[in-house]
Amino acid sequence: MSLISYWERTSFLPDYDYIIIGAGIVGCFCALHLKEKEPQAKIAILERGLLPTGASTKNAGFACFGSLSELIEQYEKSSEEEMLAIVEKRWRGLGKLRQTLGDDMIDLQMNGGYELFSAGGQGLFDRCLERMTYFNELLQPIVHGDKSSAMPVFSVCNESIPEFGFGKTTPLIRNHYEAQIDSGRMMRELIRQVHASGVFIFFSSDVQNIAHHPGDIHVETAQHLFHTRKLIVTTNAFAKQLYPSLDVVPGRGQVLITKPIPGLKLKGCYHMEKGFFYFRNIHDRVLFGGGRNYDLQGEETYAFGETETIMQYLKHYLDEVILPGIPYEIDMTWSGIMGFGNELSPIVKEIAPDTFCAVRCNGMGVAMGSLLGEEVAGLSMRN
Repeated sequence: MSLISYWERTSFLPDYDYIIIGAGIVGCFCALHLKEKEPQAKIAILERGLLPTGASTKNAGFACFGSLSELIEQYEKSSEEEMLAIVEKRWRGLGKLRQTLGDDMIDLQMNGGYELFSAGGQGLFDRCLERMTYFNELLQPIVHGDKSSAMPVFSVCNESIPEFGFGKTTPLIRNHYEAQIDSGRMMRELIRQVHASGVFIFFSSDVQNIAHHPGDIHVETAQHLFHTRKLIVTTNAFAKQLYPSLDVVPGRGQVLITKPIPGLKLKGCYHMEKGFFYFRNIHDRVLFGGGRNYDLQGEETYAFGETETIMQYLKHYLDEVILPGIPYEIDMTWSGIMGFGNELSPIVKEIAPDTFCAVRCNGMGVAMGSLLGEEVAGLSMRN
């Protein structure tokens, strides 16, 4: 006897034209683009978690394209051309995110971004100061287009340190074009649009096995064996669990948030230590995450959770730099799993017959996710 009724089979579980694995930003934008171009296509998304599992709803809500020290490092590890191509993709991706969902729906706030340098970071600040004009000129065409008189991307703003109440830091660099969003509201609106388009999301559907047959890919979950003509993998950090040859390794980001703090001075997004630490204000709280650079091997994991080592670093910076002398309480902690690799660029390609992927966002899924979803959708339709 089947556990699936006729009504369920015909309305929810037909043979699909496209199945997408992963209901995060990339997967949802992929589904929307497929539906826009092929309105009659039968499309489903399989998501292992109760909510998107990786980092789409577990990030810090930064609408950013990289602090100055991050971009300098990416420039030195790759090339000017590759670094600029990635920044452009991040910038265009943020534009598409805003255009598709609406600034109000994602609670976008253009409060700028700031990079702090600790007492031992004077050398890094000096490097940034030395390269600032050069990078402002590089980013001008991406951020401003032809508006040569517009405000430069980066500038020194040490005068804002007392305004924010920071301790044990002297230099401060501002990114005038960085913003912050509400990641929960973003994903709610994105999922709403996906459902409204006619795409069904099966949550709590962990893919256990994939079998490739000519014209018919079998995707097995604990509840059902799905059939599809084409398969698209958008699980970012977890993609290697399905296709081990992919150059994607997980990187856990641990995050904490305080209870509301009366008179909190912070406003904007903040980066430290080449972006490995990041914090912001949200509802009179401080949301603070990162620190995996202090245990890169240990944080290369698929396991959610926290470690005493990283949490101690986060609390140390809260006490010494972010909230010196200000009492606070930790409300909750969580973690998200990001996908990294040896190359700066994401992976968007065909990985098996009629099977495609868009993964390895290198910690920039909020910025690039919309474009990666569109790109892999286009690739799957052409092949």
